[in-house]
Amino acid sequence: MLLGFALLYVGAVLFLNGLWLLGKIEDREIVVINVVSGVATLAVAFSSLFGGGADAASVKAGALTLLFTTTYLWVAYNRVVAVDGRGLGWFSLFVAITVAPVAIQGLSSAQSFTDVWLGLNWAIWAVLWFMYFLLLGLQKPVLRPTALLTLVAGIVTGWMPGYLLLDGVL
Repeated sequence: MLLGFALLYVGAVLFLNGLWLLGKIEDREIVVINVVSGVATLAVAFSSLFGGGADAASVKAGALTLLFTTTYLWVAYNRVVAVDGRGLGWFSLFVAITVAPVAIQGLSSAQSFTDVWLGLNWAIWAVLWFMYFLLLGLQKPVLRPTALLTLVAGIVTGWMPGYLLLDGVL
């Protein structure tokens, strides 16, 4: 159930960040959903890490979830202090490199539809974080493709599956 909760907010923040990158939402407004999503994923990460009986899998899940949390809170911070985001761009490279093996491992050991779906999500997120590295860290002119991927990833990897998990369909 926590996965559905986290994914719903991942979907919301990615969808809205995609719209923001397309110029449909102002900088000052996008702070709210990034902070809310950052706090929501922080709660899920802490539950995984400290929720009694933490094992290797829950610690890994908590650590990976904190990568999302840090990203969202960093986006919010950047909008408040009005910086260019290069630091976030380089963090995004770190994350992309970190989660690429998670995607590969998930897909290579998949034994169910859910395993394949989750492995594909990690692959999409790895590409998305790499796009943020190109956009922010290296300041390459990839704003529109990054915005569109962010928007689509929000729907496909977060919003829809999050809702379906919360509704008990998945």
